[in-house]
Amino acid sequence: MPAYKRILLKLSGEALMGDDAFGINRATIARMVEEIAEVTRLGVQVAIVIGGGNIFRGVAGGSVGMDRATADYMGMLATVMNALALADTMDKAGLVARVMSAIAIEQVVEPYVRPKALQYLEEGKVVVFAAGTGNPFFTTDTAAALRGAEIGAEIVLKATKVDGVYSADPNKDPKATRYATLTFDEAMAKNLQVMDATAFALCRDQKLPVKVFSIFKPGALRNVVLGGDEGTLVHV
Repeated sequence: MPAYKRILLKLSGEALMGDDAFGINRATIARMVEEIAEVTRLGVQVAIVIGGGNIFRGVAGGSVGMDRATADYMGMLATVMNALALADTMDKAGLVARVMSAIAIEQVVEPYVRPKALQYLEEGKVVVFAAGTGNPFFTTDTAAALRGAEIGAEIVLKATKVDGVYSADPNKDPKATRYATLTFDEAMAKNLQVMDATAFALCRDQKLPVKVFSIFKPGALRNVVLGGDEGTLVHV
C-alpha cells in the first residue's frame, strides 16, 4: 500500500541531462518516466515541478551582465521546454500528462488553474507544472513548495543526484553520514542546504514534509512512495 495518495515530485533540469553536458538525454528521461509510471500504477496521484538548469540557468556564465529578471524569465521558458519533453515521453509510455504553465503561452501549453489541476489529478493524469511560480527571483524549489501546498500534496519529493541529506559533502568527506530524518529546525541549525530558504520556510509553515532522495537509483521513487527507508525525510 502506498504511504501517500498525492505527491509533488521536484525534478531538476540537470537530472534530464544524464551524462550529457546539457540538453535532454532521451534514455535518461525515458527511465525517469518509467519510474513515475510505476508509481501511478500504485494509484498515487503525481504532480511534477521541473527545473530548467539543463537548458538555461540564470546564475550561469551565459547570463553574466544580464538583468536578473530577464535571466529568470529565460529560465522559466527553459522549464516549459523540459515539461513538454517530459509530457511527450509520458504519452509514449502510456501515461496521460498535462502541462500547466505559470506564464501564459496558450498556443503551446495550458495556463495553470488550480481547480483544473486538481481535476486532472483526480482523473489519474500526471500534471507537470512549468514556468516556476511565474515570477522572477523565485526558484523552482519554491514553485514545488507552492504548488505542493496548493494542490494538497502530502509530501514534496525532491529528486537529486544524492540519496539523501548528509552531514557533509559525501563526495569530499568519506565520514559523511546520511540523515534518515531531520526536523526543519535541525536542518536550518546545521545549515544543511536542502532547498533554498524561501521554499524551505514555505514547507515548514505549511507543515509539508520534504523527502530528499536520488532519482538515479532504480526503484527509489517507488520505495519512497511505499514508505521504505529511502533518502532523508525533513519534517516539522
